[in-house]
Amino acid sequence: MRDKYILLDCGASFGEGYGPIVVSTKSMRPQDLKGKRVGVPGLKTSAHLSLKLYQPDFEAVVMPFDKIIEAVKNEVVEAGLLIHEGQLFFPQLGLHKVVDLGIWWQELTNLPLPLGGNAVRRALGPDMGRLISKTIRDSVSYGLEHREEALNYAMQFARDMDTELADKFVGMYVNERTLDYGDDGREAVRRLLDMGHKAGIIPVTPRVEWV
Repeated sequence: MRDKYILLDCGASFGEGYGPIVVSTKSMRPQDLKGKRVGVPGLKTSAHLSLKLYQPDFEAVVMPFDKIIEAVKNEVVEAGLLIHEGQLFFPQLGLHKVVDLGIWWQELTNLPLPLGGNAVRRALGPDMGRLISKTIRDSVSYGLEHREEALNYAMQFARDMDTELADKFVGMYVNERTLDYGDDGREAVRRLLDMGHKAGIIPVTPRVEWV
């Protein structure tokens, strides 16, 4: 894929002291995850990569991200890897936090945890890539400058969140780093992929480039 796509220098999400959270129906120590069935939102996600680096020995059960909490509550899996808004309201459902991978990563590297990014086809050429990047940056910048208006629009996709929770959620994933990774953000991407390769999770040697 890296031969066909290149990362844009904007539009990314990072967790600074927070990130994907592993939860269970009962209190569980982080080391107890070994050998457990864990619901994950995909095998080629930054969340799964982070968890594999944290605990290599677990059974990943792939399911839609918004079905993981239900699977944990119904004991289809012994733990679940939460992304998106589930990270904010799982305590209200009686679930217990096992580990916050964003905190673990920050303590390990002193860097933000890369969560998601945008890429563009190399075949479109560098000029088109830069135009797409500029368009995304301008859009994000407008949304940040008109936060209330943007939030009111986003509420129609809020999946039962109230406005206060949605505002917190948006702030976690759309902020100044969405406009630009920053030097430490770029280093975090390199570090995460390099560690994934050294651990045998990513088969090819990472080569990170941005438009």
